[in-house]
Amino acid sequence: MPDDLHEWISFEDPHEERTWVFDVTFLTSPWTCIYGRGCQGVLTGPAEDLAQGCCSYGAHFVDEEDEASTLAYAERLTDAQWQFRDVARRRGGPTKVDKSGEIKSRLVDGACIFLNRPGFEGGIGCALHKGALDADERPLDWKPAVCWQLPLRLEDLTDDGDGHVTSTLREWKRRDWGSGGSEFHWWCTEDHEAFVDPRPVYETLREEIIEMVGQPIHDQLVKVLDARREQGQYLPHPAVRRR
Repeated sequence: MPDDLHEWISFEDPHEERTWVFDVTFLTSPWTCIYGRGCQGVLTGPAEDLAQGCCSYGAHFVDEEDEASTLAYAERLTDAQWQFRDVARRRGGPTKVDKSGEIKSRLVDGACIFLNRPGFEGGIGCALHKGALDADERPLDWKPAVCWQLPLRLEDLTDDGDGHVTSTLREWKRRDWGSGGSEFHWWCTEDHEAFVDPRPVYETLREEIIEMVGQPIHDQLVKVLDARREQGQYLPHPAVRRR
């Protein structure tokens, strides 16, 4: 069996010209974010002590709307929640547009400006995530799209000439980071140490999946995956098989 073997399911959208394709192997896996619990980060060597997780390169915003939403929530953060709040103000804001026209969060000392570092009294991790939890709101509403979607990736392809779209929801691979992904010392969806949650991904990331595909499609997906779990008919993730 191929080392990277995954199973997939697909079904048609009842309301539009779209086919949905889902990575069953990842969605039924016990993957979970282990930030602060063994995450080695995405640098070229092990860097657990830096506690940067996947925030070393900052956030790349989808568009101006994505940026504007994050900036609005960032305005609600306090000095106690955001280590580099004053730095952001001195620099004219926490985001910038690079030479290619891409909108990114600024970097401070080699990582995202929203990332609180070890030793900060407010605690390590994403300031936006902390702000959302403190406000009893959803972190996915506060954070840039790429940040709350990881490690899920949704791709829409139109290639048949009549406007029909194929939408694929799968795990985020090294290649999705661009050419630099191959240089990572470590990536969490490849390491069995991140596959330790008692619940499957499609349950733990329920809100994220609904946000990406919509409630009706999510509900249909869950019916299929629940049935497969009850019957024990799913393929363990490659990282789990290699354990």
